Amino acid sequence: MDAARLRLDFPLYDSENKDVIYLDNACQTLRPKQVIAAMDEYYYQFPACGGRSIHRLATQVSLKIDEAREKIAAFIGCAPRNIIFTKNCTEALNLAAKGYPFAKGSAVLTTDLEHNSNHVPWMSSRLQHKFVRTPASGLFDFNAYQQQLTKDVSVVSMVHTNNVTGTTLPAREIISAAHDNGSLVILDGAQSVPHQKIDVKALDVDMLAFSLHKMLGPSGVGVLYAKDEVLEKMSPLISGGGSVGTTDYENVAFLPPPEKFEAGLLNYSGIIGAGAAVDYLQQVGMEEIAAHEQELNRCLTAGLQDNEAVTILPPVDAAQRSGIFSFNIRGMDSHDIAMICDEIAGIAIRSGMHCAHPFFVARGINGCARASLYLYNTKEECRRFVETIDYIVRTFSS
Repeated sequence: MDAARLRLDFPLYDSENKDVIYLDNACQTLRPKQVIAAMDEYYYQFPACGGRSIHRLATQVSLKIDEAREKIAAFIGCAPRNIIFTKNCTEALNLAAKGYPFAKGSAVLTTDLEHNSNHVPWMSSRLQHKFVRTPASGLFDFNAYQQQLTKDVSVVSMVHTNNVTGTTLPAREIISAAHDNGSLVILDGAQSVPHQKIDVKALDVDMLAFSLHKMLGPSGVGVLYAKDEVLEKMSPLISGGGSVGTTDYENVAFLPPPEKFEAGLLNYSGIIGAGAAVDYLQQVGMEEIAAHEQELNRCLTAGLQDNEAVTILPPVDAAQRSGIFSFNIRGMDSHDIAMICDEIAGIAIRSGMHCAHPFFVARGINGCARASLYLYNTKEECRRFVETIDYIVRTFSS
């Protein structure tokens, strides 16, 4: 994959910040010109409401939204009717957790690595909350999962690729075992859908949530995929205009999915931009993106794994960490590491607990620094990152 050529599509690299080394992609990716142009087209050429008025501008909006829904559905291997637009992955996971009528008193089974978006909603649900503990290796313990997968578990809700360790769960095996147990499965795909080929039919997953701002798309657009039989049983989180067929003073008739779950004015420009983002990713190729990230992660790992002051959050093997490199430096706070990287080398990384507080609290770790990679990052940037961390160790580490 020619990352140098791809970088020509991203305005950041043609701006006053063109020398920034952007390694904060697990938080939010950059957007290519093609996505920005698709969003601008809405505001310049048909800035109207879709699904309400019948004039030509409104009709164009409706057609563009349908087109984007079709593109995203094809991207993960489902029908357009199974794609619900939300404002982010967090809202999608809340809809999954709170919109489905899980049996009162039953249990939800998650991991101890969950992002708060797949942790906090369950804390306010009426379900018991059970966890699969992760061993020191950092890899998913399938035997521990099977032991926790008891008959009272009505739903398994797990992060597909973890945003701290970068590990990816054996989703097919997890889903198969859960279905044998009579449990539904929800996957938090925020860090997997942007980085690998996902086929929801092949996985047989019941619900999948993800955000477009982590995959070259605009902020303010998320997606919940759900099977037909799941959508039939779900209730919307919010209701109102756009989600109903008709109402009177006593009754309401909801539209069928997905409109039932999309009350109010949608983020039209964002959804149109999301369709353009999916187009871009498909043109590059998801297999090529995954391979590129692995190659870059190997460069980071090889450059720093023998540095005694640097601790890589396990697993240490780059092949098991997708495009994520999380680490600490002896005697330093993660926020100080991130600020120094920015100040002396223009390297943008993230620091802290990455919205996965229970993971760090349970392990007595006060956060970590995290470099995360994507399709426009280069080996030269990785080399400069390694040199910068080496310098920080020599200069500031105790």
